[in-house]
Amino acid sequence: MLLSSESTLVRVTQELSKLERRDWELWAIVSLTGVLASAAILAIALPSAFVDKGSVHFEITISRPLAFGLLLLVALLNTYLIAKRMEVRRLREEVISNTLQKQVIEQQSFTDPLTEIYNRRSLDEIVGRFISQARRRKAALTFLMVDMDKFRDINSRFGHLTGDFVLAEAASLLKHSIRGSDAIVRYGGDEFLILLADTTSDGAERVVARIADHLSEWNAAGHIHNLSLSLSIGKSEWHDGQTLDEVLDAADQRMYEQKSGSVRPRTKSAAVADPRLTV
Repeated sequence: MLLSSESTLVRVTQELSKLERRDWELWAIVSLTGVLASAAILAIALPSAFVDKGSVHFEITISRPLAFGLLLLVALLNTYLIAKRMEVRRLREEVISNTLQKQVIEQQSFTDPLTEIYNRRSLDEIVGRFISQARRRKAALTFLMVDMDKFRDINSRFGHLTGDFVLAEAASLLKHSIRGSDAIVRYGGDEFLILLADTTSDGAERVVARIADHLSEWNAAGHIHNLSLSLSIGKSEWHDGQTLDEVLDAADQRMYEQKSGSVRPRTKSAAVADPRLTV
């Protein structure tokens, strides 16, 4: 999942197109110079041409300064062309390098350093891209709101370093449960938001089931003694015309309905809880 990869490709293409135009301008200068040089040579040679025994002969006398000037002109032209070609090549390499560096910096600014997933700053751009794609393709789009249960207790019992480890493990578990075309954002301290492209609410159940399987495997591995990780998940399918707040509130509401009957009164929607969303 590369953020703004399409815009980066567009920027690189535009910059390289500018360099290609400079390259064509350079070759146009070369061609024009060649035509002018050829015309000059013909202008000098034709008056002295004569035919003898079926062959064309030229008797040309060129002064030393003129010959020296012509050689100097050719040398200067070659030097100019080589220098310009090297400049175009250097600029092309700089464009590619600078663009890639900018993308790395941009990617880092939108990435949570602990979990190595998208951070909250990237939310608007990612959601906007997914919604635009769903609207353009007339495809489904489903959001999953994921919350770690009793995360404060984990910090209190095992310390914040262990809490950070658990957060990173949870993020990794979620990443391995989705496809490359999906996205995951660290929505809050211990909350994650998953965007499932081309996926209906019913189709999201398969993702929830994969998360449950991976979570069971993680707990069975006994990474931390006396710690069993659990997640609460709420889902909401986006429909054209809905605002981001509406769809996130719906997912958030359903997620909190999974937490021991605790319901956060943030939205008027109150969908029936699906018990399989508690993992």
